[in-house]
Amino acid sequence: MKKTMEQRTALAQARRIVVKIGSRVLVQRNGRPDLARLKALVKDLAKLRRESREVVVVSSGAIGTGVFTLGLKQRPTSLPDLQMAAAVGQSRLMALYDRLFAAEKCRVGQVLLTHADLKERQRHLNARNTMMNLLRHGIVPIVNENDVVAVDEIKFGDNDLLASLVAMLIQANLLILLTTVDGLRAPAAAGRTRRVPFLQGVDHESLALAVGKGSELSTGGMASKLQAADAVAGIGTPVVIANGRTPGVLGRILAGADIGTLIATGRAADLTGRKRWIGYFHKAQGALVVDEGARKAVAEKGRSLLPIGIKAVEGEFAAGAVVNIRTAEGGAFARGVVDYSSADLRRIQGLHSHEVAALLGSPDYEEVIHRDNMVVLNGRAGETV
Repeated sequence: MKKTMEQRTALAQARRIVVKIGSRVLVQRNGRPDLARLKALVKDLAKLRRESREVVVVSSGAIGTGVFTLGLKQRPTSLPDLQMAAAVGQSRLMALYDRLFAAEKCRVGQVLLTHADLKERQRHLNARNTMMNLLRHGIVPIVNENDVVAVDEIKFGDNDLLASLVAMLIQANLLILLTTVDGLRAPAAAGRTRRVPFLQGVDHESLALAVGKGSELSTGGMASKLQAADAVAGIGTPVVIANGRTPGVLGRILAGADIGTLIATGRAADLTGRKRWIGYFHKAQGALVVDEGARKAVAEKGRSLLPIGIKAVEGEFAAGAVVNIRTAEGGAFARGVVDYSSADLRRIQGLHSHEVAALLGSPDYEEVIHRDNMVVLNGRAGETV
């Protein structure tokens, strides 16, 4: 309990904060923006800005707002209709943010992203530079997925994942995920549930407690929030999941109040920007299944992955692709940029280096994945990104 309170109190020191606001917090059941709630949240966010904190808002609600504006009875299911709703709703939602923040004497800037923007290295750096420049000038970035052009191949899937990637992109000190429940709930006596105030990390047991898939106007759920939180906390940024309808919720979190569910940080990974990009900003194009010796060499000794340790190759990919590394029994424990195609890897898996040379001639690389192009994952990100 003492350690938990210390970690709660330490949140007050956060200077760069990402706040994700879920659709159900921002819009009513019919998709109409909840102006009273939005105004209260903007007031709280502006107060953080006046305290000289850097604030980034990851906002859902564009599609829900578009659904209401278009007079649709429910959220569309087809991609063209979703894109249409996003196109109509995004400008209206942004206009609301602009007006409400202006009333608090704060400036905002819109940042629309797809997964492709963060996966491709130069666009990744451009997105980071733009966001950091906005923060340097005291502007609050309002970030959303660019649903107007996003297709399945470049979508984040939900804004919980987007918020976690933004937090890692700008190296935030705190990620706050606002939803309509007061945190993770666990079974209690007499068929009731209790709030889980603290998680040391996200495991299969805590994920099993997460039920529900969001609502008709949203795509996330508690499971997506826990998975997003795990990746961020695993590299040193605490996460709080809390009820966005609670009055003064942001101020209470930063005051150390026992509110929501705090996911504590693991061992802060000393990752360069490039290694964060490799580890967390890609959808893996395949996987390499390795033996226990290779797992120990990579995960415990920081060595490169060699052909001899590979037992199986999953998926089809070219040299230069980002792939997961896993054991036959478990999930991904590392991720890296592979130096060989899947076709060549199936030819050389399990071989010694001299055997590879005899088979392929003079190979360009001794390693399948060099340690400089590899990240050992602290959390479950390799399974979810």
